[in-house]
Amino acid sequence: MDYIQDIRHKIGHEPIILNFAGGILTNNKNEVLLQKRSDTNKWGLPGGAMEYGETVEGTCRREFREETGLEVTLNSFLGLSSNHIQHYPNNDVAQTIVTFFLVNYCKGELHSKNEETLDLKYFSKENLPEIFNPQHARCLQHYFDHDYPYFE
Repeated sequence: MDYIQDIRHKIGHEPIILNFAGGILTNNKNEVLLQKRSDTNKWGLPGGAMEYGETVEGTCRREFREETGLEVTLNSFLGLSSNHIQHYPNNDVAQTIVTFFLVNYCKGELHSKNEETLDLKYFSKENLPEIFNPQHARCLQHYFDHDYPYFE
């Protein structure tokens, strides 16, 4: 079991506060890598929940590796969002605190062969798909508007 599963086993679907980290990786056309999530069938930035004892930086790197197959280095802090209540398809509810970073490709090959990812693609600002939650959508807007670091 992982940290969230352990908590959910004890409290069920009751509202909790969760910490997440993720990032923006771009290609040479300034297109942003997005992940089509298996839980919502919608797109978002690669990232995920912090495990107990982990840092937000470590979480970002681990989640990129797990969800995309890529090793990344953190370039800089992008933003912090703590003003969202997320309702998950399985009826879990959480106030989600997300730390976003700008990341650089280090090594690895892009692949979506995992249980959390249906697809991975790069998108331009003009061609963004439907984003699964407002925190990720606002992060993308801040990035493309060059309005960072941001706090909300």
